Amino acid sequence: MSAPARATSLAALARRRLVRNRPAFAALVMLVAVALACLIGPLLTGHTPERIYPDLVRTAPGLAAHPRPETVRPAIDRLAFRMRLAVADFSERDGTVRLTLTSDKRIDERSLSYLPRSDLFGPPTILERAEDGRRLVVEVRIQQLHFLLGTDVLGRDLLTRCLVAGRISLLIGLTATLVALLVGVTYGAVSGMLGGAVDALMMRVVDILYALPFVFFVIVLLVFFRAGLWLVLVAVAAVEWLDMARIVRTQTLSLKSRDFVRAAQALGLTTPAILSRHIVPNTLGPIVVAATLLVPRVILLESFLSFLGLGVQEPATSWGVLIAEGSRALESAPWMLAAPAGFLVVSLVSLNLLGDGLADALDPRLDG
Repeated sequence: MSAPARATSLAALARRRLVRNRPAFAALVMLVAVALACLIGPLLTGHTPERIYPDLVRTAPGLAAHPRPETVRPAIDRLAFRMRLAVADFSERDGTVRLTLTSDKRIDERSLSYLPRSDLFGPPTILERAEDGRRLVVEVRIQQLHFLLGTDVLGRDLLTRCLVAGRISLLIGLTATLVALLVGVTYGAVSGMLGGAVDALMMRVVDILYALPFVFFVIVLLVFFRAGLWLVLVAVAAVEWLDMARIVRTQTLSLKSRDFVRAAQALGLTTPAILSRHIVPNTLGPIVVAATLLVPRVILLESFLSFLGLGVQEPATSWGVLIAEGSRALESAPWMLAAPAGFLVVSLVSLNLLGDGLADALDPRLDG
């Protein structure tokens, strides 16, 4: 009965240390906020990530509603030109526009669909119609659109795209880290436990994989597979388990000579049983810390690949893709670079602070 109590006390001690570490706890809160924003935020922004507003291209960030009062008349004139109509009279009051539209021939009322399709105005209401059908008096409501982080070069809401991109970046970071944990922990534990020639051979394989240039490896994969999300996951997960394997091997080498492992061997436990019951559980501290620090490295690596055009492809997007788009429009729309870069920096700094905090919280040499 003493072992469960000891485990509970260690967990409580680590949790207490983490809460007392203000930077690490603040980083944890920030990460939870970013994750929730990426999951729920796109449903609350009022925009879909692929929705294009052609009349609101490169709109600067702000709290003001769009279209602005000074842009309503030019927008009406552009829509009237598309409808092949002339604006004979224009008046605006209390968010409603009253128009008198004329034409040389009978007006097809279906052309009024250009107004709501622009997303700047609501459905039109016909107030008056001339007998010959060449004159219409129309009333239309002005929409209230908000773009807190502005729009991109195509007129898409940047906040929504950053939040959706965060889903992809965080998914890649967590998935690749999980694969690295499964492969690296298994490989390192087996190598350290078996020792001898098997250990030397397995570590030489790791050294060979370390020597492969990562970008070259990705380019080789592109020769056989199409660029996309799954290629990024495979490429990143294929190399990021190497550090984890070395960490677990080192811990296993130090643990297998301990008395509790020798006692398990004397009782006749098999090597897989010793690894699963005694070795791996006692390496959880370094594994958790390494995994926490691995997530930001994977996210940064994915952003680097996407920046080079080797990662996530349209219509999917990630923070790296958005940063690449923003760098191309830096002079005309600097917010396109600042917004996704801000999300990326906040996430990376928070993950690193949390990793440092977990390293201190799980350190058995520190007092409570």
